[in-house]
Amino acid sequence: MTTSTPSPADSSAQPSTQSSDAPVLLQVVDAVATITLNRPDAMNGLDVATKDLLLETVRRVADDPEVRCVVLTGSGRAFCVGQDLKEHLAGLKGDADVPLSETVERHYNPIVHTLATMAKPVVAAVNGVAAGAGASLAFAADFRVLVDSAGFNTSFAGVALSCDTGSSWTLPRLVGQAKAMELLYFPRTVSAREALELGLATQVVPEDGFADAVGTLAARLAAGPTVAFGSIRQAVAHSASHPLDASLAFEAEKMALTGGTEDHLAAVDAFVAKQKPEFHGR
Repeated sequence: MTTSTPSPADSSAQPSTQSSDAPVLLQVVDAVATITLNRPDAMNGLDVATKDLLLETVRRVADDPEVRCVVLTGSGRAFCVGQDLKEHLAGLKGDADVPLSETVERHYNPIVHTLATMAKPVVAAVNGVAAGAGASLAFAADFRVLVDSAGFNTSFAGVALSCDTGSSWTLPRLVGQAKAMELLYFPRTVSAREALELGLATQVVPEDGFADAVGTLAARLAAGPTVAFGSIRQAVAHSASHPLDASLAFEAEKMALTGGTEDHLAAVDAFVAKQKPEFHGR
């Protein structure tokens, strides 16, 4: 499985603040922040150190005004297999620093909440199997680009656990409640092609075109009207749990916000002049 970072090398790249053997890597190139889960020998299983650094990293890119698109991917042959079960077993025996009952609130909830609510687009570049919390992280993205050998497995019920990392919220909204219940009750690996048919995948590409496909999508998003993109994702999320009147009011708030941006004014000027608009995310 390829482990290429989707962002092309570029003189404008900001180097990662983590060492190359850190469990989470960050690279920012041309306004695209690529977060790479970096425990390939453990199929990017999420131990405490990884979850701590992942939370710190997603918060950092969410707050960085220079970042206009976020890509989450994995190194090695997996995207992320979810909770590190070796560490979890130690927790069941009372030997772990953070038991599962605490890590959901300390790690998984704030990580997925930040991914799902940041005011900029998020792409999951699913380079291999995504299971459990790993699948849930991908479900929280706006777009899921899968290599054709990848797949999703909810896996929670298979180890006698309830679902977490937002999958009870995201999965029914992607595939409908009945299919979500089936996938959660009876975990199995959903192939990339089936994921595309179900709406779990935005795009499925062969391995040799994966990095280019992710890079093209991320570059398009990073060059777009960032405030508008952020407002759209927040409005869609808001409407999922609010009635029509409240959703209309929220839309009005976001329309007022985006109507006052530099990007909107520039786009209207460009339209009148019959030119292509250039957005700067402001």
